[in-house]
Amino acid sequence: MSETQEPVTAAEPKAEPKAAKKPKKEAIEDKPFGEFVHDHFLPALAKAFAEREYQDLELSFANNQLTGKWDDGQKQFTLYFPDGDIQGRKAFSESTNGVPASTIEPFLIDERKVSLDLLVFGVIQRINAQKWFGRN
Repeated sequence: MSETQEPVTAAEPKAEPKAAKKPKKEAIEDKPFGEFVHDHFLPALAKAFAEREYQDLELSFANNQLTGKWDDGQKQFTLYFPDGDIQGRKAFSESTNGVPASTIEPFLIDERKVSLDLLVFGVIQRINAQKWFGRN
């Protein structure tokens, strides 16, 4: 019987261990819903209104609904989060002169990933569409 020899190859150098990756900073949108709304969304929305010189904005958040009132309560909007999640379903309503909202509309339904900036932009855009910013 003849013996077969396997080709001899040089040992491959061992790969050096990669430096440990820094833990990825948690996105603020990944925080618990209530914490996100109270710590980030409400202040960002108040700032956006202040930049448009509306200082009397009153924001409240309860039962997964964010309500904003200004102009001595004459203008109001409500942003609904029925799933208790910014990535879930959202709806929007607005009203004037203390009259209850007659229509609740879907809000940001085509967005795959909702961010803080997008939520603020969406609210400002909806209110601007009502011509509630500035003089008409």
